[in-house]
Amino acid sequence: MTTQNSAPHPGQDPSEESGPYADLLAEVTADTDRFGHRQHLHLTYLAVRRYGASRAIELVSDGIQRTARYQGAPRKYHATVSRAWVELVGHHVIDTDAADFDTFIDHHPALLDKRLLTRFYRTTTLASRTARTGWVEPDLTPFPWQHNH
Repeated sequence: MTTQNSAPHPGQDPSEESGPYADLLAEVTADTDRFGHRQHLHLTYLAVRRYGASRAIELVSDGIQRTARYQGAPRKYHATVSRAWVELVGHHVIDTDAADFDTFIDHHPALLDKRLLTRFYRTTTLASRTARTGWVEPDLTPFPWQHNH
């Protein structure tokens, strides 16, 4: 459920809307036209720092979903992948007292590996419809913060 009143109309570019996700997106893309993995991490880092991990999961997932719909590729959205990345970044944000994203990523370079989730999930699990449409717990090894449970 989205609590923003600024959800775009069908066909509206999510980058032209207003609200927390649009603000984060504008900040991350201010100096570049590129929006690759590093920029996703940067946006997620900012979302976690400003709104906390739970709210960041909602903001980032909703923003990615709207962007995929806008681009005519709603099937590109993957619920488990989106949440897992926010949880990983959130764990490391809590674990690191970095004043900015560059310092943060210098301390956690493994996050730059796009295949990082394959340490925690089987590829068949991530390819499943269940994982694409909802949250699925890691099935190879727990996330680092889950080892204590």
